[in-house]
Amino acid sequence: MGSLGVDAVILGGGCIGASVAYHLAEAGLTEVLLLEADTLGSGSTSKAAGGIRLQHGDPLNVRLAQRSLAELVAFEQLTGVDIFLRQVGYLFLISSPSDLAIFDRSVALQQSLGVPVRVLSPDEAGELVPQLVTGDLVGATFCPSDGFATPEAVVQGYATAARRSGVTIRQGERAARIITAHGRVAAVLTERGERIATPTVICAAGIGSRAIAATAGVDLPVSAERRRIFFSSHSGGISSDVPLTVDFATGFYFHREGPGLLFGGRELTAEEMMAPAMHRLPVIADLPLKSTWHGDYDMSPDHNAMVGHSAHLSGFYYATGFSGHGFQLSPAVGEHLAELVTGRQPSIDLAPLRAERFADADGNRVEPIVI
Repeated sequence: MGSLGVDAVILGGGCIGASVAYHLAEAGLTEVLLLEADTLGSGSTSKAAGGIRLQHGDPLNVRLAQRSLAELVAFEQLTGVDIFLRQVGYLFLISSPSDLAIFDRSVALQQSLGVPVRVLSPDEAGELVPQLVTGDLVGATFCPSDGFATPEAVVQGYATAARRSGVTIRQGERAARIITAHGRVAAVLTERGERIATPTVICAAGIGSRAIAATAGVDLPVSAERRRIFFSSHSGGISSDVPLTVDFATGFYFHREGPGLLFGGRELTAEEMMAPAMHRLPVIADLPLKSTWHGDYDMSPDHNAMVGHSAHLSGFYYATGFSGHGFQLSPAVGEHLAELVTGRQPSIDLAPLRAERFADADGNRVEPIVI
């Protein structure tokens, strides 16, 4: 990289930032610098459960998920890194008739877009996971294409391939502010005092996105929501090919992880988790906890991602506020940002995800639009 700076600076080295770096390089833009405040994937990505699903309630997120899954299936061929993808399916358990009606509509939408999802009876759900309590269920949905992978491996794969193409990645280096001039991005100033000249910044800083974007006068309404994950080294007799199973009403979920079981939900402590977990999966009461960790969802006001470019600051792009879906959508989002930056026709129109949806024509905050 020359003394004049770089073509683009990516802020954040999680799955989104690494995907952007990879896709920019694939698009031919290699004078790129990725700044990661800690180590690659050390933020929310390293705390993620790794779920990947095509079961979403709107067409845009379904299409993003389909495009992302296609790349994850081919990931080792593309990057040389095994991400331990396991397409064991996603099983949603439904205990409310009103929720079942919502899922019925979602399944019809998903099927119309080519997703191989189907509605199951409670007995059929029990056949997939015999250890479940299904007596209070009214139905379930299952998609065999869904599953999970290792988020840190995805980050390393993208980063390794991007480096091979000439992208520079600096770890342990935080951006202090974005410098602007005449309505456009001019440079990034690091906490060490280095000024990096660039016409383009891509903000993929997770829960730190709002603070760094604010230094450029851009409002990205991101907030943190803490979630906790638990791991037992014992499986409780649950099959190694059990679907990633989610109790929709309570948020309790689990899947096999190596020889053991990984599980979590909305509650923050093991004590809070036990009531919904034991109700749905009684065997969990006998499993010893080996480890636990927590991470933060980067939440948007309507729980949909914010992806796009600033309407008021030329050269400022962003991908944040994924509300727990960043890992699974990172391939398609990275591709989209690369298309925007390089002036290519976007493969998927993500205009509905721009952050401006949260403001009126005068820049005043308005009620979020749920898509």
